[in-house]
Amino acid sequence: MIHHLRGQLTDASPTQVTLEVGGVGYEVLIPLSSFDKLPAPGAEVSLLTHLSIREDAHVLYGFFTAAERDLFRLLIHNVSGIGPKIALNVLSGMSVAELRGAVAGGDVKALSQINGIGKKTAERIVVELKDKIGAAGAWEAASAQRGLSESDQRLNDAVLALLALGFKQPDAHETVRAAQAVLGPKATVEELVRAGLKKGA
Repeated sequence: MIHHLRGQLTDASPTQVTLEVGGVGYEVLIPLSSFDKLPAPGAEVSLLTHLSIREDAHVLYGFFTAAERDLFRLLIHNVSGIGPKIALNVLSGMSVAELRGAVAGGDVKALSQINGIGKKTAERIVVELKDKIGAAGAWEAASAQRGLSESDQRLNDAVLALLALGFKQPDAHETVRAAQAVLGPKATVEELVRAGLKKGA
């Protein structure tokens, strides 16, 4: 398994890049969300990768963030009828936060507007991924729309961490607020989460 590539960006289009690593040029397919973050050709770039092995080809898919790659893998491994090409379309049609929010909120209409995604496929995405994305996805999408201060962003990140660790949303909010009241407004995400876990233990 190729976990990531770091090298010189020699060519880039909205769907594909070429990275030169140690004298070897790797062709990597990417979503639009990653293309928007690319530097100019000639610069060094690092991409997380997923290798898909088919009978007729070995295809590398690249992502700027772990969240993009995680969602890509959730789609191709859990939703019947979705392969790597359609999964890239999904990530190109929505940001990670929007996609998580659509799944958590059961927004079949928004999902079915993505190129290559019909209503039935959109419904399968919601059904298959809702438990895996859940409340954390809805909270993340809502907070992304609000635009948060630095302090509130730390609170938000701590709440997301507790949700991912199995807390219910109201409990996660209450726990993080209580931790901040004790530790102060400059408490780090790690400190808030640790305090929350002690309180919840």
